[in-house]
Amino acid sequence: MPSLPKLLIFVAVIVLLFGTKKLRSLGSDLGASIKGFKKAMNDDDDQKEADDSQKVERLNSSDDNHTNKE
Repeated sequence: MPSLPKLLIFVAVIVLLFGTKKLRSLGSDLGASIKGFKKAMNDDDDQKEADDSQKVERLNSSDDNHTNKE
């Protein structure tokens, strides 16, 4: 694990190479990507729950139909 002075030098070199504007835009792009990924995961979970509830409703209604016929 590098020491604190080495990390500071590394960060300074990165800032000098890329500049603060490019690093800022890179950070905001990364944040937007993570936010979009989380939203897609939540949407997928919501869709799965909706599909599961529809299956349960279909099963319940088919059970009711079989019970009424008997």
